[in-house]
Amino acid sequence: MGTLTAIRAQRRLKRLNELRQGAQAIGAGRAGAEVWLFGSLARGDWDAYSDVDLLAVAPSKVLADHLADALLDARLGDDVIALTTERWQQLRSGDDPYWRSIGRDALRLNP
Repeated sequence: MGTLTAIRAQRRLKRLNELRQGAQAIGAGRAGAEVWLFGSLARGDWDAYSDVDLLAVAPSKVLADHLADALLDARLGDDVIALTTERWQQLRSGDDPYWRSIGRDALRLNP
């Protein structure tokens, strides 16, 4: 298991676990809070220069903004987009191919 592919898979899994732990800690006590990873790390085609792209999703825009701020303050993500739950559902199932691909590839980091 010393191949480059195996090493990359191990590093990705380690990073995903770290992000999940952080997202669960930040989302705890925030009703309806969802943290989604998208972009190259979610797809698995990341490299050393890739950033961490997150969606902070909550029932209201105010709660989503607070969640995004908490994720940024904890340095979990480099780019964090705040969306209401309703808007996230609209975007991921809408006509825009950009958002459809994000919806298809995104990984939810907290239960």
